[in-house]
Amino acid sequence: MKKFRRVLDGLTTSSPAGVGGGAATPLAPGTVPRELEVRETLVSDNFQVCKTTRHGFPFQPTALAFDPIQKVLAIGCRAGGMRILGRPGVDCHCQHESGAAVLQVQFLINEGALVTACADDTLHLWNLRQKHPAVLHSLKFNRERITFCHVPFQSKWLYVGTERGNTHIVNIESFILSGYVIMWNKAIELSTKTHPGPVVHLSDRPRDEAKLLIAFESGTVVQWDLRAKKADFRIQYDEAIHSVGWHHEGKLFMCSHADGSLTTWNMRNTTKPFQVTFPHGKTQKDSKKAESCKPIPKVEFKTTRSSSEPFIVFSGGLSYDKAGKRPALTIMHGKSVTVLEMDHPIVDFLVLCETPYPNEVQEPYAVAVLLEKDFIMVDLTQSNFPVFENPYPMDIHVSPVTCTAYFTECPADLIHVLYSLGIMQKKQGFSHKEWPVSGGAAGAQTEPEIILTGHADGSVKFWDASAMTLKMLYMVKTCKVFEKPKAAEGRGSEVMEEDPYVVQSVIWCPHSQLLCVVGFSAYAILYRFNKHDATAEIVPLEVYLQSETEDSVSPAPVDVHPATVDPRIRSPQPFPGNPGGTTASSVRDSAPYLKVKTRAARMPAGYQAQLVIQILTADGDHPQQITGVDVNSAYGLLALGCGNNLVLVDYLQKSLLFCMNIQELHSDPYLRVRSPHKIKQFSTDHFSVRGLANFCSDSKKRIRTPNQSLTELSDNPVPSELERSRSPTSVPHCVSPPNDPGCIPEPTSAVRASHYSSVLYLLDSDHVNGQCSSTAAQSTASAKLTGKFSGATGTTGPEAVRLGRRGPGRPPFRKAQSAACMEISLPVSHSEGYASRRAMLQQLHGVSMYSHDEHHGAAYSWSERESRESSFSRSRSSSISSVDREAKESITALHFMESFARKTDGAPSPSLWVGTSLGVVLVLAVSASAGTQENQQDSVTMSPSGTVLMVKGSVLRFASLDFNGSLIHTPYEVWQDPHLQENPERSRRCKLPVSRSSSQDVPGEGHLAVVCSEKQAKVFLMPAQTCLYAHSITESSFVLCADMVSICNSVCLACFCANGHIMTLSLPSLRPLLDGSYLPLTDTRIARTFCFAGGQALYLDSPTEIQRVTYSQEICDNLQDLLGELFIPLETPEVQNRGFLKGFFGSSVQTLDREELFGEAAAGKASRSLAQHIPGQASVEILRGGAGGVVGELAKARLALDERGQRLGELEERTSHMMSSAETFSKHAHELMLKCKDKKWYQF
Repeated sequence: MKKFRRVLDGLTTSSPAGVGGGAATPLAPGTVPRELEVRETLVSDNFQVCKTTRHGFPFQPTALAFDPIQKVLAIGCRAGGMRILGRPGVDCHCQHESGAAVLQVQFLINEGALVTACADDTLHLWNLRQKHPAVLHSLKFNRERITFCHVPFQSKWLYVGTERGNTHIVNIESFILSGYVIMWNKAIELSTKTHPGPVVHLSDRPRDEAKLLIAFESGTVVQWDLRAKKADFRIQYDEAIHSVGWHHEGKLFMCSHADGSLTTWNMRNTTKPFQVTFPHGKTQKDSKKAESCKPIPKVEFKTTRSSSEPFIVFSGGLSYDKAGKRPALTIMHGKSVTVLEMDHPIVDFLVLCETPYPNEVQEPYAVAVLLEKDFIMVDLTQSNFPVFENPYPMDIHVSPVTCTAYFTECPADLIHVLYSLGIMQKKQGFSHKEWPVSGGAAGAQTEPEIILTGHADGSVKFWDASAMTLKMLYMVKTCKVFEKPKAAEGRGSEVMEEDPYVVQSVIWCPHSQLLCVVGFSAYAILYRFNKHDATAEIVPLEVYLQSETEDSVSPAPVDVHPATVDPRIRSPQPFPGNPGGTTASSVRDSAPYLKVKTRAARMPAGYQAQLVIQILTADGDHPQQITGVDVNSAYGLLALGCGNNLVLVDYLQKSLLFCMNIQELHSDPYLRVRSPHKIKQFSTDHFSVRGLANFCSDSKKRIRTPNQSLTELSDNPVPSELERSRSPTSVPHCVSPPNDPGCIPEPTSAVRASHYSSVLYLLDSDHVNGQCSSTAAQSTASAKLTGKFSGATGTTGPEAVRLGRRGPGRPPFRKAQSAACMEISLPVSHSEGYASRRAMLQQLHGVSMYSHDEHHGAAYSWSERESRESSFSRSRSSSISSVDREAKESITALHFMESFARKTDGAPSPSLWVGTSLGVVLVLAVSASAGTQENQQDSVTMSPSGTVLMVKGSVLRFASLDFNGSLIHTPYEVWQDPHLQENPERSRRCKLPVSRSSSQDVPGEGHLAVVCSEKQAKVFLMPAQTCLYAHSITESSFVLCADMVSICNSVCLACFCANGHIMTLSLPSLRPLLDGSYLPLTDTRIARTFCFAGGQALYLDSPTEIQRVTYSQEICDNLQDLLGELFIPLETPEVQNRGFLKGFFGSSVQTLDREELFGEAAAGKASRSLAQHIPGQASVEILRGGAGGVVGELAKARLALDERGQRLGELEERTSHMMSSAETFSKHAHELMLKCKDKKWYQF
């Protein structure tokens, strides 16, 4: 009875296997070890998805604002986002729900709030007194469009200018309109017959707050008396006005115009401008008037105590005759004119001053310049105007980001080492002063984290991501490894137009300090860390793959001699299988590729290139892209998946071990027989289908299906469904036997890849349910595949041979297949009706992607097709040929681990797990032996194990767990300084790496292997190769990224799907723990850069910004401590002492009680149809808390009473102190009076 209950429990826990579509074999009673009873501690409450922080330059910026007291900067964006920056570590991203562009940002100086004006004519009031800002109020204008906003210093009233020329006033506390309105027809002259245009500027007169200066786009300037409600003066100018800047005394103001001129106006005489200048215009010979220049969008007019000459800073205004002139910022100080050319157009700029009061001497010290793709700060205190060194990661997008990698729990000293090396790479000439934006307070420190980004220019950057910050550490440039490409003609010129150094993926081990960079140009560079400079030669290793053209079948005989590759000598002999006798040199001339620098060169300290592997083709076609990569320092091996080819490199000896087609790796677990379809006739000299020796010579063969029924296969005619599914331009199959001389072979160039000969894959009785079910079958498969290795290398024997030569090459990876493996399209939704990622790629790339399901046309529904694709336990359809499979199947995942390659293995050994796009998992056994005294070099041998596992969809990730549910990390060799004296007894290749702790040792009785694909996840028991658990991750979409991560001292499987969902599954039972819809949509950029690490993840949210998210409830709870403070209570600086004479003879400051003018009692209420008040989310939460939290209100009242009592006590102490001081003063005055009472005037 106990055994029966145990079986039921096992079936219950493995019930998702049936859901996943794969037939998982349940364990027999009594065969489950006790160690498999893993106690899982993760529950759904441990997960929550939320954004943490964002790094990089704000994408498409539109506005800029600065708080001179809090020292905080705000940048608005076109997509409705807003970034608030302070000191390093203070970086907050806010998003308007409407997504409308931010037109203007205004800080309420030293109030912990700001106002934004958006393109949807809505004003928003943000509260910055919390770590994540929130909207308190919103005001939606219904009949007018907002063009300009102005908030006077220490005022609670906001001036709003509109497109109609009207000026409205908003109460910031209640965020409602005042009844006080300045209509455009009252502001201009009554005799004016034209509309003045939109309001482009609003500001108070510096010494008189009752005077409001209004500038219209047409060139009209009006000074409005707020008390008298009339215009003091009006200015009519011929040129359009863009901006206005005041002198601090309020006697002069300057306007910038559309013709590139600056006009200065004196308040005593406004009939004509006091001065008109064209800073960059030349005076024409036939006229005294200067030539017109480009418009000046903005001008700032600032004064300083050290000089009587003001600073005039403006953008634009350059002459039209200078074609191609870059955007510039001009700084005029007296007779000195400095033009600072920018790399990108100027969006906005601000002059930072010491005082927030507009009626005092400004004392400018810096200029903040916001460009379209950069942000710089210019130092005004030095004569040469240097630029401050930007502490923010604003240069992520200098070269487009193509891939990312995220690493947590890195060695603490590694960041310091990389930073010290990166200092030598930084540019010089920056200002020595501190960064002016120094507001806020940084958050708590976290564990060391490092982010790697690969870029289109071939660079790889290391970033310090600790404490929610991002700081540049170090950079590796792969372009230094190659010679500079020369201009070529034809196809070479087309390639030269693109960047050939684009980084595709990055593999980095922080413990062994190995860095592998894979490029889209089919190269892989291996870097090793060195603390010292070195002079060495980079070893190139060229791997030639036999390939075919896009529309033809490349000829190759069955008995192909593998090509030996020498890393230093390029063989001039003809490549095998190439009918034209193409030599390596001719290939090099016809197919442009990057040439490695073979001469010895000095390499600075840091990551130094050791080996460059280039994937080339023999016929001059574009090489296949690298679709999978893994490197292991413990074994000294580097594995590359190049489409349907597997390349294994010994990077210690810098030699190629083998290059073999994926078809040959699983030619033995599958029996290949002649298809019942008619096979197209090819000549013996031009036939490239390998493995014909494995074909059964019988025309009929009996096989056993999973239902134990016998099926007879014969050469039947082509089904009608297949004929209907063919392309109209396809070439008909030859109906004669293959060796019939009467059948004339057609040109191979006319044969489409989708019409290769059909060869069927069949599972025998020992390979059912996607696994080997008998030891004999495994040993037979191993012997057969070992025999193929032996035959290729000229040796015999059942044991594995040393693989020092490459296997035969295979056809190239088609462009459509390359897109399928390297590029992810838009998400699959129910409404779009995409059946799979293949269908989406067809629409995205416009390519015809062949599928074996297309042979059956519309006769099969999507559910039937899904069931057929997901079930590998059934006999495959007769339309699936070996060549079709070979053309479609590619290597998508590679992983080195210590595992049981065979069922008969008694102890774990090094192995290479290979995953393909068809859901096939192959396990290859790797063995490393130390060198002898005669041969000091270590050797590596590989023996195919015959183990084949199946999952649904393209394989993405592998992992290994022990029977306690802990993650078994990949073995690695700890980095050691190469300059230290090495132990002669220590082998260069570690057979038993020391990286594994005692708690992570692979138990002798087995371990759990986790395989995740784009559709399914499975857990296998090794070495029994039994599927314990299976779970279908998604049906309507597919997984883009998956990883096994550690959360709350446990392990789970994290997945990101194309429909924007983030999902987590427990391990090993694969229970769903989280399924949250995070992104409403996704694209290729997010899919290419999304990666997991620990309880966090990151992706490229925009071309210039990296977004970090967390799915851990623990991190969400501690997020407030990790984020920085945006607002710190500071005292407002006092007004400068103007002196007695200036205050007596000069003009005094006129204050204004705006509440008296704009309040409801004096101005009344505004029209309700003009604007609509919308309470913000923060206001609603406050109201809810006030309505439901009586205890909280009592606590607040009690706290307020305590504070009031404390203040009253302090006031009482001050009063008593003043009384005692007064009594003392009175006493001394009385004594002085008595002393001087009887004295005469001449006695003093």
